[in-house]
This record gives sequence, structure tokens and C-alpha cells, in this order.
Amino acid sequence: MTFVQIIDYKTRRYDDLSDLMDRYVAQSQGKRTVTHSMIGKDLEDGEHYVDVVEFPSYEDAMKNSQLPETDRMFKEMVALCDGMPTFTNLDVVRDEMLNKHLVNRVFDDAIMHGNMAVIEECFATNYIDHDASKEESTVIGRESMRGDIERWRRGFDITFEPVSQIAEGDFVTTVWNWRGTHKGEFMGVMPTGKTYDMSGTTTFRCLDGEIIEGWWHYNVGQLQRQMGGSGSPYESR
Repeated sequence: MTFVQIIDYKTRRYDDLSDLMDRYVAQSQGKRTVTHSMIGKDLEDGEHYVDVVEFPSYEDAMKNSQLPETDRMFKEMVALCDGMPTFTNLDVVRDEMLNKHLVNRVFDDAIMHGNMAVIEECFATNYIDHDASKEESTVIGRESMRGDIERWRRGFDITFEPVSQIAEGDFVTTVWNWRGTHKGEFMGVMPTGKTYDMSGTTTFRCLDGEIIEGWWHYNVGQLQRQMGGSGSPYESR
């Protein structure tokens, strides 16, 4: 179970403390078990700070605390603080990655299961789509996404398998495997009943609970060769 430690302290020497943290990260490289760290500053008290430090487990946190680099860093940190920092130890019982959830609704509900209501719910009206496989590589408007999904779903029974997903800031990048059984005319090729495979990545930028921009990278040429066709999946038919 993920473990989080919250460190609460006051300091008038934050720049020195920040330099200390940088040195600690460099000196403990390859040894520390921290997976994520974030520092927040109190808007109402400029000398009040809170560190949120994440570990894979409580046991990993204890291993980290026993490092000589951690012990040395903590002693120097105390010298820079006004009073002794306080610690709160938390087992994480619920972790909501809202941008990931938003993106996964597109892959699961819309692309795999055909729930087109997801388009209005998840994409901004002026959504910007970048897809190098299209004749017009940048398109504005969420209706373009609706048309793309409907076009692919008419041609295939689709399975999307996320292989890896990374969320950082406003961006969510998904590495995926696609598999489609050819059931309808697509790229000028009549249905073959065969199943084809393709892999790619999608990066979505999210803002205020909506997807506002997307970048698609995949080898449509590979799919064309498998199908024996030469057209574009985005040609009007």
C-alpha cells in the first residue's frame, strides 16, 4: 500500500533549505526509495511550508529514513527551521488521478464501447487535435474526434490495451496496443473478417476537467500494409 509522509515546518531560510534538498537528491541517487515529493508554501504565512513525500510502502519509507544521507539531510534541515518539524504518517486508502480517469473514459467508454456522450463530457468545444496520419494534421473542434472514433468503429470491432500511462502536470501520455477485427469498409478495403494489430501513443493535455489538446502517434502504414490497401483512414467516402 502506498505510504505518504507529511512534513510540516517553518523557516525563514527557504532558499538554503531548497539547496539542501537538491544536494540530498544528488547524494542519495540510486539509494532513496521516494517515488514523489512536493513542497507547498502557505499562502497566509510565507514562512510555513509542507512537504508531501510518497513511498511505495511504509517499509520503503523506513529504509529511506535509515540512509546516512537522509539522517545528515534531516539534521541540516532542523538547523534551518524555526523549531522542530512535525511528521504525519499516512497509509493511502484512496488515490484519485482525475486526469487519468478522464483520459481512460475516452479509450474505454468511447473508443471501445461506442458511448459518444463521452465526447461532450470529456473534450473541450475548441479541442485541438494533432494527428500526423491525417491530411490536415491539426484540426480544431471536438466533433472531429467524434467523427474519427465513429469511422474507426464502423470499420472494426476494437480493443484498446493501455500498456503504460504517465501523468505529469496537465499531460497524460498513454502507450497503447490496438487490435481490430475488420467488419466494415475501411481505407477502401471491404471487410475481411481478419484481425489486425497496431501500437502507438496518445498524449492529452487536460484543463479544468476537460481534454483541450491531443497528439496521436501510430503507424497507420503498418495497418494499411496488413490490409493490402493504400488509402487514408480519413478520406471522405
